[in-house]
Parts: sequence; structure tokens; C-alpha cells
Amino acid sequence: MLNDRRKEILKIIVEEYIKTVKPVGSNSICQALDCSSATVRNEMMYLEDNGLLEKTHTSSGRVPSEGGYRYYVNNLMEPQNMTGEEMLKLQQIFHNNAVIMNDAIKKSIELVSDITNYTAVVLGNNSLLNCLKKVETIPLDEGKILTMVITDKGHVEYKTTVLPPNISKVDVKQTVDLINKLLVGTPISEISSKLEFEVKPIIGQYVKQYESLYDAFYKAFSEISNKPTVDVQLMGRSHILEQPEYNNVDKVKQLLYKLDDVKAISEMKEENNGINIYIGKENQIDDDVAVVKTKYSYNGDEGTIAIIGPKRMNYAKVVGVLDFIKSNIDNS
Repeated sequence: MLNDRRKEILKIIVEEYIKTVKPVGSNSICQALDCSSATVRNEMMYLEDNGLLEKTHTSSGRVPSEGGYRYYVNNLMEPQNMTGEEMLKLQQIFHNNAVIMNDAIKKSIELVSDITNYTAVVLGNNSLLNCLKKVETIPLDEGKILTMVITDKGHVEYKTTVLPPNISKVDVKQTVDLINKLLVGTPISEISSKLEFEVKPIIGQYVKQYESLYDAFYKAFSEISNKPTVDVQLMGRSHILEQPEYNNVDKVKQLLYKLDDVKAISEMKEENNGINIYIGKENQIDDDVAVVKTKYSYNGDEGTIAIIGPKRMNYAKVVGVLDFIKSNIDNS
């Protein structure tokens, strides 16, 4: 249990270290609290003994421990308001009727990455839960067609297919018409099965070279179904590498590899329905980073936004920005 003075000292050290990346000594705290250096040193020693501060080898000052960050986040932090300019830029994105929500979310998170100077990730809705709305084809050169699979949630997958020789445009059109007639409304994950057992027995009645066309479309749908089921957008990857904690080449390589692990981000256990913070060993990416993430819901779709930065992340700033974005998405 910390008394008010110890709480204030811990808060000063955490927020000063976030800004300067330098161990915090007793002198600056004395000036802020108007008390003697001996008193401050004793309180800092108490915080260190209780696992909230750490002493570095190169300085007499202290830095927050992982436990210190956690105590700060849970008990001392107050979400930081955005500047008027930042808020205006985000509002312009969400209030632009010409921009669909998926694009608005992406643009807003790109802006958040720049505002915070951290890496941002958007995990979109599971595309296999989407249902087929329409299939369209566009003829390309050299016997190729571009197949577009459009879902009821506005998700579009593109697949270039090489057709066998002597396939006519009429046969392609009839095949597409049959697929649209028989499969619209089918979940993407079930299309391959329905093609095999429901479409294939019928297609031969209308299309001459149906086996070659069927095989081409079956392969296209199978490849789409086997793609990663989460739509991933990673913004500001280089931002985290600009942090002084990552000046070691091997450490940078390891972190970049882990940033591509979507499963690690999506499977972090969520303790509440708001904004969740994972510090150091609490996340599945790297012990030296922190992850702040939240879920959003729009028009029946769910997704996840995550901000990834060093453990000395400006938590108050990130939480304030994410809360603003989440409320704009949920209320749209």
C-alpha cells in the first residue's frame, strides 16, 4: 500500500522516464515535491524494495520496473487529451461520407501511429465468416481472367486464373452466372464444398467445357479459403525501431519477426470490454514492449486495434487516442 507521497514520486519517475529515457534522480523530485533529498531517497528505496523501481548500473537515478509501470497504469495514470489539431484530423476522417468505415479505420490508425510514434496494428473481421455476395470476372491477356469474390461485408478477394485453351467468354459468363445463382449467401468457408456437391452436377448441363472451368474456379475459391482468416494492417513498423531501446541489430530482427505474428496479438486475453494494456512479460510479442489494444464493432463486424511500443510507452496518450477512435467507430 503506497501513501500519497510514494504514489506521487512513482508517478513523477514514470512520466519523466517516458519523456527523457534517462534515470530519474532525487533532485528533480525534490523540486517538484518541495521536500529534502534524504526523504526522497528513502521513499525511492522503499519503492525499489517493493519492486516498483529499479536502479541502473550507470546512474544513481531510478527507472520504473515492469511492476512500477503496471501500478502506474492501474492506479495513477489519467488518459491524456488529444490536441485540438489531432482531434480535428481524426474527426475529418470519420465524418467523411466518401470514405467507407474500413478505410476510415485504416486511415485513423495510420494517423495514430504518427501521433504516438509507435507501431499500430488493425486486425479486421474473420473473412471466412463473410458470405458470398457476388462473383465477377474480368478478362486479361493470354487466356487469363481476374476473378473477384465480393462478400456481404464488403470484403473483396482477387485471384488471377489461367484458363485452358479454347474456353469461350460465353462459357465463362454462364459459369459465373451459375455460381452467383447457386452460391450467393454461402459462407466463404463452405463454398468449395458446395461447388463440389451442388454446382458441379448442374454445371455440365449448361457449359460445354465445364470440367476445365469448374477446376479453375474450384482452385480459386480453395486458395481464397486457405488464406489467413484475419485481415491485417500493420502501420508505422519503423516507428518502434526508432526507439532507443532498439539499437541492437539482432534485437530488431527478432522484434520485426514477432510483429508479423498476428496470432500473438489476437490471442492476448482481454480482461474487459474496453482498452487493455499488456506490459512486458504480459504480452506474447516481446518482454521489452508494451501493447495497448481494444476491440471495435461496426455494422456487425468486429476487429481489434493494437498499439505496440516500448515499455516506457506514453500510456496516457495512447489510451486517450484509442478511446476516442473506439467511440467514433462504435457510434458510427
